[in-house]
Amino acid sequence: MSRAERPIQPAESPEPATARPVVVILCGGRGTRLQEHTQAIPKPLVEIGGMPIVWHVIQLYAVQGFRRFLLATGYRGELIEEFVATHEWPAGVSVECVDTGLETPTGGRIKLLERRLAGEGLFCATYSDGLADVDLGALLAFHRAHGALASMTVVRPQLQFGVTELDDDGRVRGFREKPTSEHWINGGFFCFGAAVLDRIDRDSVLERAPLEELAAAGELRAFRHEGFWECMDTYKDAVALNDLWQSGQAPWHLWRERAGVKQPAAGVLETAAPARGSL
Repeated sequence: MSRAERPIQPAESPEPATARPVVVILCGGRGTRLQEHTQAIPKPLVEIGGMPIVWHVIQLYAVQGFRRFLLATGYRGELIEEFVATHEWPAGVSVECVDTGLETPTGGRIKLLERRLAGEGLFCATYSDGLADVDLGALLAFHRAHGALASMTVVRPQLQFGVTELDDDGRVRGFREKPTSEHWINGGFFCFGAAVLDRIDRDSVLERAPLEELAAAGELRAFRHEGFWECMDTYKDAVALNDLWQSGQAPWHLWRERAGVKQPAAGVLETAAPARGSL
């Protein structure tokens, strides 16, 4: 493995390492809208700049002081386990894969980690396909300050299409090319109090009953993120993220200046199983 591909050491945090909670990363879905790649490998292993996207997600947390990661796997999880077992992680960082089943929904995957989360006052959770320049320390401080059970990062994505501005009589006033949405959406990057696990069943879709019930009970707060956020949902998204990485201006690459090393060269998206040392 070249020096550029080595994981970056986590940044020093003003909090002790034990103050950063465990991070659950949901890695079990099939990624059906990325079938060009996910027939051979699971979505978390689709590469951005020569490294799997889940590697980027882990790095985003690790550089901000998080140390322990639980990867809730499912579809082709053995490939994710192979990557985790053979990759050189930063000193002090623990990455563990847990098979949570092929068809288990998102909430159920978290529920199946309940024994491993025992004793944790709170834990973080996120998806394996979302990248952002989010300040995770600020998110954690926000969660601890408001006292509710759950915090969800919300974002306003750039719309896929341009919009047409109309008068009431149908006259076209102009156009805007792919503006930012006026609405906030779930951007992932959650913080949960341990009691949230009591509200999740093995057949729960996290984004439905659990979050809806938390909101109805006044136990869900929104952490607004105004910076970069992108979800790798389609092949087009994967190409765009690779282009950003290749440009050297990837906004989520928070470990670039801190480490003073070059990023891995952008690679072609592979449809075969990834080589060892790359996710």
